Amino acid sequence: MGEREYTPPLGTGDTQDYDRAIRVWTRERRWRSALLQATAPVAGETIVDFGCGTGTFAVMLKAAQLEVRVIGIDPDEEALAIARAKADQARVEVEWRRGFAADLEAGTADAAVSSLVFHQMPIAEKARAFGALFLALRPGGRLLIADYGRQRGLMRLLFRATIQRLDGVADTQPNADGVLPDLIRDAGFVDVREIDRVHTVTGTIMLLGAKRPA
Repeated sequence: MGEREYTPPLGTGDTQDYDRAIRVWTRERRWRSALLQATAPVAGETIVDFGCGTGTFAVMLKAAQLEVRVIGIDPDEEALAIARAKADQARVEVEWRRGFAADLEAGTADAAVSSLVFHQMPIAEKARAFGALFLALRPGGRLLIADYGRQRGLMRLLFRATIQRLDGVADTQPNADGVLPDLIRDAGFVDVREIDRVHTVTGTIMLLGAKRPA
C-alpha cells in the first residue's frame, strides 16, 4: 500500500454508525445524486471510487449503469465488509479492494470519484492521493470529488462544531481554507471547476470536477 495515514470513520472508527451519521448530517441524497449526475457513467468504462468506505456510492454507480466496471478501494476492512453486503443486497457486482490510491494500476480508469475522504487526510497525503489518481486515469479521464471545501460564515462555525470536533483540525483546516482546487491543479489536472455546493448542518460540501489532459 502507498499512503498510510487516514482518519477512520467518524474520527473514531465507528464504522457501523457511519452510514446513519452521513444520512442525518450531510443531506446525503442531495450531494450523492449530484455526484452521480456529474460522473455520468458510460457503458464500457472503468470507474474507481477512492476511499469508497461502506460502498454507498460505488453501488449507486453500478446500479445506474450495469455495463460499467466499478472498483471500490478503501483501507478499512470493516467498511469494505459492509460495502460487500450492500452490493450483494443490490445484486450488483463491484470489485472491492483494500488499499490506497497508490495501489491503483496506472492508466486503467476512465473516471475516478471520491466522497468525504480528503478532509480526513493530512495535506501531504491529500497531494499524494491526487497524484496517484492522476496516474490511475487514462488520458482524458475525469475526476469528480465531493468533499468539504471552503467554509464561510455560518458554515465555518458549523464545520468547526461538528467535523473538526470529530476529525480534528490539522487535516480538515486545509479543506476549510479552500485548498482542494489548488491541490488538484498541482497534480496535473486541468479544467478544475466547482460543479455544485451543498450547505449542511456540518458545513458546505463542494462538488469539484477536473480532467487529466488528453
